[in-house]
Amino acid sequence: MATTGENWYELGFVDDYKGVNLREIKIDNKLTIALSYHNGKFGAISNTCNHVGGPLGKGSLDDDGDYIICPWHNWKFHRVTGLGEPGFEDDRVPQYRLKIENNKLYIDLNPVTTRHKKPHPPHLLSRDNTRKDGPIRIVGISTTVMDKAYPRYSTSEKLLKIALDHAKTELKCETMLIKLNELHFRSCEGYYSKSAKACTWPCSITQMDSSDQLDKVYEALVHWADVILVSTPIRWGAASSLYYKMAERLNCIQNQITIRNKILIKNKVASFIITGGQDNVQDVAGHMLGFFAELGFLFPPFPYIAHSRGWSAEDMENNMTDVENSSDLKDAAKDLVRRCKEMAEILVVTDLFKRKVVLSGRKARKIELGKKK
Repeated sequence: MATTGENWYELGFVDDYKGVNLREIKIDNKLTIALSYHNGKFGAISNTCNHVGGPLGKGSLDDDGDYIICPWHNWKFHRVTGLGEPGFEDDRVPQYRLKIENNKLYIDLNPVTTRHKKPHPPHLLSRDNTRKDGPIRIVGISTTVMDKAYPRYSTSEKLLKIALDHAKTELKCETMLIKLNELHFRSCEGYYSKSAKACTWPCSITQMDSSDQLDKVYEALVHWADVILVSTPIRWGAASSLYYKMAERLNCIQNQITIRNKILIKNKVASFIITGGQDNVQDVAGHMLGFFAELGFLFPPFPYIAHSRGWSAEDMENNMTDVENSSDLKDAAKDLVRRCKEMAEILVVTDLFKRKVVLSGRKARKIELGKKK
């Protein structure tokens, strides 16, 4: 639909705009456009991407020079018409007319077309995270890495399975085991580094890539579980590489707190199982405690169990035997999950998050998306 009337505004000399193929231009603090120049032709469209408001003028042109690629999540719009890329033409941003007179470039501030955002059903993960009635639900997440065809014995995963089995059979909890090694998911791509608002909930990767399987972790942590029990081996003094790959993708949960004061993790308990042939247990545990505290999880008394035979223990086959034959470690895993269940029961009844949470150490602020023009 075209907008009637004309309201021409002088941008300046034409030659001043030919040197850059794409730029962001603010006009009287009222309108921001993405101005492009390619093959001798200018184009002007709204600077605001339809997705989550990314600045199109700070993006780039595709290889053919026809479409602007949003710098946040790579959505594309024709640099002249504002239409979405082929197959997504129903998504469009406003187009603005340009003219050249006396070697000066002018823009009509009244758009030729209006914005149209193709309706997209909300992602399943975006629903309210209201707890459903029922027994305490416990998810175990194994972060050990191994050959899927020829899996080895994992001490951390073994203790995790013992804890979950005890929770299910003796404590009458609902349980779920997620093996990160069996999921195909992309690494965090640092959208938050581009702009705070570029990191979204649900995760931008999850929204754009239906084959990404970290949605199973998001569903469990935010919606399903009352307790999360994470197990990891020690790798060069740190948690496993898969653990960190997952942790980086959980940024989208924590960022909602600092950006919008939106808390996704409420009244949930976290604890950890850490094993390794060599030491550094407390350093690994300290990181995990700090990270999951930032997400909103609470912890039972003595929130982790661990096993290590020390720096000089290179006979790993004996390390595995020690764990397999240790009744103390098996009892500790059972007792850990019991403490988690008991604390979760208290949280479900009292609901500590009925009152507004005042964040300490960080100033929570709501960052408004720019108005769409």
